[in-house]
Amino acid sequence: MALNDQFEVRIPSDTEAGHAVQERILTVLENLEYPPRDVFGVRLALEEALVNAIKHGNGMDPDKQVRINCEVSHEQVKIVIEDEGPGFDPTEVEDPTDDENLDRPGGRGIMLMRAFMNVIEYNSLGNCVTLVKIRECNNADE
Repeated sequence: MALNDQFEVRIPSDTEAGHAVQERILTVLENLEYPPRDVFGVRLALEEALVNAIKHGNGMDPDKQVRINCEVSHEQVKIVIEDEGPGFDPTEVEDPTDDENLDRPGGRGIMLMRAFMNVIEYNSLGNCVTLVKIRECNNADE
């Protein structure tokens, strides 16, 4: 199957705009008949990354935008999300599963993205994340 989709959009620092892009990407995955588990994982990771870019990166600043570049093939989906914020160092984010961090809200989104995606990489500034999900082989033909 040679169905592919590639697009780049810029959205305002608004969660509704982020939701619209998320739905566009998930529709492509569903049209390519990605397994439900893959679609679920991409949904969670993408939502976390978009919210982080809009709220934490751009601080909900209406004058700042988030750039989303998406490439979907039958084999994988690659999403690059870049905000206009100062960035951060992902290695300094506390592990939310450590006992001393269980009551703290930070770090859970990054943990979810790592759990559901095959690749999660940040640029050196920390204001751009690349998410890759390789399609699971589905031998059972659900």
